[in-house]
Amino acid sequence: MRRKAQLEELVAQANTMEQSHSVERRLTAILSADVQGYSRLMAQNEEATVRTLTAYRAVMSELIAEHHGRVVDMPGDNLLAEFPSALEAVRCGIEIQRALAARNADQPPNREMKFRIGVHLGDVMVEGDRIYGDGVNIAARLEGLALAGGICVSRSVHEQIRSKLDVRYEDLGEQAVKNIPQPVRAFRILADATAAPQKEKVPTGWSSQRRLVLAAGIVLVVAVTGVAAWKVLIPRFSPNLSQQAAGPSRIRSIAVLPLENLSGDPAQEYFADGMTDELITDLARISALRVISRTSVMQYKGEHKQTLPEIARALNVDAVVEGSALRVGDKVRITAQLIDAPSDRHIWARSYDRDARDVLAMQNEVASAIAREIDIQLTPDEQARFANARTINPQAHEAYLKGLYHWNKYTEEGWQKAADSFRQAIKIDPKYALAYAGLSDCYGQSAGHSLPPREAMPQAREFAQKALELDDTLAQPHVLLAVVDYSYDFDWAGGEKEFQRAIALDSNYAEAHFEYGFFLWVQGRFDEAERELRQALQLNPLSPQYAQFLASVFLTRKQYDKGMEWCRKVSDLDPNSYAGHVCLGWGYLAMRKPIEAAREFQRGLALAPEPFIMGNLGLAHAMAGDRDQAHKLIDELDQLSTRRFVSQYDSALIYAGLGLNDQALQRLEKAYEERSLPLVFIKVIAAFDPLRSDPRFIALLKKVGLDK
Repeated sequence: MRRKAQLEELVAQANTMEQSHSVERRLTAILSADVQGYSRLMAQNEEATVRTLTAYRAVMSELIAEHHGRVVDMPGDNLLAEFPSALEAVRCGIEIQRALAARNADQPPNREMKFRIGVHLGDVMVEGDRIYGDGVNIAARLEGLALAGGICVSRSVHEQIRSKLDVRYEDLGEQAVKNIPQPVRAFRILADATAAPQKEKVPTGWSSQRRLVLAAGIVLVVAVTGVAAWKVLIPRFSPNLSQQAAGPSRIRSIAVLPLENLSGDPAQEYFADGMTDELITDLARISALRVISRTSVMQYKGEHKQTLPEIARALNVDAVVEGSALRVGDKVRITAQLIDAPSDRHIWARSYDRDARDVLAMQNEVASAIAREIDIQLTPDEQARFANARTINPQAHEAYLKGLYHWNKYTEEGWQKAADSFRQAIKIDPKYALAYAGLSDCYGQSAGHSLPPREAMPQAREFAQKALELDDTLAQPHVLLAVVDYSYDFDWAGGEKEFQRAIALDSNYAEAHFEYGFFLWVQGRFDEAERELRQALQLNPLSPQYAQFLASVFLTRKQYDKGMEWCRKVSDLDPNSYAGHVCLGWGYLAMRKPIEAAREFQRGLALAPEPFIMGNLGLAHAMAGDRDQAHKLIDELDQLSTRRFVSQYDSALIYAGLGLNDQALQRLEKAYEERSLPLVFIKVIAAFDPLRSDPRFIALLKKVGLDK
């Protein structure tokens, strides 16, 4: 109890110290150990207990030094040490328990001295040779959860070591521990890992010289007995070596699963998600590798029921990357491991610790290490890009990652929050090209939703151009400029150049292939559109939106069976989304089944009260002969337009279905004045077939550049 009080006093001192002056902080692996039943041993025989404790500490100190650690303090029966890596700390803990178990075998049962060990990876404050803070406190609490002669580790440690040690774990779940506000996820290393060898006791200390003698003995045995001995002996001493020797299967496609947030703070999810995004982006720029986009992999965020081979099959990849991200102060740690999907075998794993200013270089290092591991040859341009990552202001990067997090919620509120975060990043670092690209994307997404296109699209263009002035190798701003070119300026040739430039820069950028496919479809270039949309789906196989527009290509070709098959896939991909119902509604309209179409649009509208769904529902009612319902929806759209932007295209659809051509053409002209994005549909949408011979419609096609 006195030792616990001492530790709590140290933590209190640390808190006072942090408030009083600036201290150094660092990420470190902390090992805390104490003796189970120490008071009982002292009561029985103080002198013998002190002698044993001194001898055992000598063993522990030697092993700590061998594993590149250092003893920080030894108050009472406790020992506190720190290590440069969690793996070394746990390896050392295992060797300590084995060595002490062998020594306890020579003691009477009532005099055995068994240590409990806790290991945590976390932030500490440093003053001279001493360390303080919650990281130390958590290690001490984990020690209390360990069994006598055992080891208990935190989730942050388990994430680092789980694929690197041939041991088994018991998941203790979330543990509420004293003086720590958030529960701590704890894992026990099971007893067979720390038990002493049965046939021969481990000598005290096991010096480096003895290890060399053992290695020499193995070599001698192999030399005498040949390959058979190698196959038998080496895996026992290096459990991963035989796996490495087999080599990975040929890997040319990969998925990065969402990195786990090790902070324990849900408010830090943006950081782990953002690091996932950026690692995907870095890998995607390796032209010889197919990399699955964020939208698909984020469906596996958190605990997932599928095995890694099952996930790989769903994403159609050869390998997956999984890992974790942790930011503490100005320090960042990323852990990544590469897994061969068919065999579920770990190929490579590594942890990276960097200052937050060097996080871009760290991401490049991870991506290039993965490329080397799977024998991907980088082009000279790719090598140069990975070698020349600039340092970045940590506060600007944090704001940018928050912007990504909000943007990916894909809501109007999310885009507004994202725009605020991107502006903050730009204010801190005016040369942050990606932040300008993100801000451009926010305006592009808001166009026709919370903002009129004439207000949003010029802003989208301005920020995309600024991003390219700062970094013309980014694919995203080229796609944004392409959309502005063709849908706002009706410059189709300029848009196509921008799409082709984006794909040349990043052939793995799924959104570039998707937007280009959409661009080709609305021009009636169906074969090319199908090719690009299929490529987009290879990179983002779980996207309902991509599947929805591939279905549209088939429907406009009058390939109804294929079109409806893809619409059903949309529903399978996201049963709770309006997208599947809208897609099926389009299919039924194309097949002249307006009653069935109205049913699907009504279901979609119940999930998302979007004006474009109201327009399609009104068209279905008009085609079914329900003119009252059709007119009612026109009135509702007009009323809604007094509160938010509503495209006049939506009402034009309904008027065309009612056969009121003059009113339809008037609304289409207003849509042109608004620069409304849906206007680009007019060449391929069958609802406007009755208008095609009208000179006003022909003139409109020419004005929007779709008269060819």
